[in-house]
Amino acid sequence: MRPEAAAAHAEELARQVAGAGNPSSGHAAGRAARARWEEARERIAAALGADSAEVILTSGATEADTLCVVGAARAARAGRPGEPGGARVSAGGGDAADADAPVVACSAVEHPAVITAVRNLQADGLARAEILPVGADGRLLLPAAAEAIGRRPALVSVTAVCHETGVVQPVEEVVRLAREAADRERPRGVPVHTDASQALGVHPVSLRGQDLDALTIGGPKIGAPVGTGALLARRDLALAPVGGGGAQQRQVRSGTLDVAGAVALAVAVELAVADRERTAERLGRLRAELVSGIAGRIPGLRVTGPDLDRPESVAVSPGIVHVRIPGADPDALLLALDAAGIDASPGSACTTGVLGASDVLLAMGLSESDSRTGLRLSMGRTTTQEDVAAVVRALPEAARAAREVGAIAGRA
Repeated sequence: MRPEAAAAHAEELARQVAGAGNPSSGHAAGRAARARWEEARERIAAALGADSAEVILTSGATEADTLCVVGAARAARAGRPGEPGGARVSAGGGDAADADAPVVACSAVEHPAVITAVRNLQADGLARAEILPVGADGRLLLPAAAEAIGRRPALVSVTAVCHETGVVQPVEEVVRLAREAADRERPRGVPVHTDASQALGVHPVSLRGQDLDALTIGGPKIGAPVGTGALLARRDLALAPVGGGGAQQRQVRSGTLDVAGAVALAVAVELAVADRERTAERLGRLRAELVSGIAGRIPGLRVTGPDLDRPESVAVSPGIVHVRIPGADPDALLLALDAAGIDASPGSACTTGVLGASDVLLAMGLSESDSRTGLRLSMGRTTTQEDVAAVVRALPEAARAAREVGAIAGRA
């Protein structure tokens, strides 16, 4: 956490200890708490190019993604005669959606919060899922996106930065294609959502600046407390509620408002946006040092992105170095790095603990065995040159040891 966000969080918690009111209550203590919550929402909106009424505060990016993807599909279905937006039209699994169900499209390298929601909508018969392919470099194939947008889905979701590889996705081009699909029924064309959790703080993120219909952020990525996040959704984007409750926050996200979390998130968002250019430049230098430091010391190492022998390839976010070490046992590699004091993972933190083949790498066309060899080294606000030097020292030996274990396992 950022110290400033932690201090703001603690200050608000101290008010609650002293008897702060429920921000949904009409008494004086409740009104005072509501004012602080509204101020926090206004600050987030101002930093991210939105109106305060368009900020829906959540427990994190995962919930925000679900509210947007499922909410948009249910709202689209609600427009059909006799089909309420929240109705479950099928209790079974599989491809239960009928041919007239709304379509929800997303890229094949979305965070599990998005792609699982899309697939579950189809399994529950609420929508038809369209998973858009990526190339071998992990970047969305725009011709496939254009075809899908031409079929006028209820929503298309494309992440700003892949949570695993760090590949920057062509969100601006997707928005352009979506706006070209405008007609009398939908003057803005096809609604576009992006999960900007990995982008905020290192790339420009703005609801109106990028002409998006919705975007998601997660608090922990920018130094806010765990359990904070937000969905920013334009007023004219129809979202049906995913659950019931007291109808707070546009009736999309019910529940008692978390004033402490909102205040801390607002502080973190403002600092992340203000520091963005400096952070991106510093992380870019560290990333270059890390890649050049390990490139020649590990035989067969493959770096995802515009590195080594592919300088013309895709852009990668400066805070992520994703590599593949063919032949290395993934468990042995992580254990060796952990013993050296290096905290790394095979993918995003949300999938750590399940060391199967990476869905992202499978979508990029890698084999089942090669899709188990990914390693994600991520850097952030507190990363130093000494941290990078430690990885450069430790990774070659860790890779050698992991390959020995992999060779033994292969012979077995």
